[in-house]
Amino acid sequence: MRLALHTDYALRTLIYLAGRPGKASIADVARFYQISKDHVAKVVQALVRQGYVRSLRGAKGGIELARRPEEVQIGQVVLDFEGNLHLLDCVGIANVCVIQPGCRLRTVLAEAERRLVDYLNQVRLSDIVRPGGQLLEITKLDHRQSKETAAGSHASGDHGQHSKNKGSRPRVKRR
Repeated sequence: MRLALHTDYALRTLIYLAGRPGKASIADVARFYQISKDHVAKVVQALVRQGYVRSLRGAKGGIELARRPEEVQIGQVVLDFEGNLHLLDCVGIANVCVIQPGCRLRTVLAEAERRLVDYLNQVRLSDIVRPGGQLLEITKLDHRQSKETAAGSHASGDHGQHSKNKGSRPRVKRR
């Protein structure tokens, strides 16, 4: 299973908002993750529609979480953005395959999907973000990796031959 890019951006936006006090802007999120502001704006619109984020207009406007981080289930966010999580069509749709009525693979995959969703629904946004500290750690990690990458490329004789791709993303340490 692989999550769509918009789901990834939605989760990242929620992590960003939960990991810092106060309001932020779409540009702040896009700049931090080095991703397209337009993509973040589309994701934020969906997060607002689904009640995860509140958008405030005006001079003191911005975006902020509409729910407390402990109220946001990661599994529900994934389902809201992905919709169908079926590993194969036969898991969710009848009469797709001639062996479907007696196929044991279908049962195995349905159980795997159930377990995945159950597990993700046990994880809350508050479980993966430490308010006030998470972004600082990520920023320090990115800064340290940039220095290590620069040092490593000079040591290996690679003098800037690997230019940063336009769509590249910073590495975030996963726990």
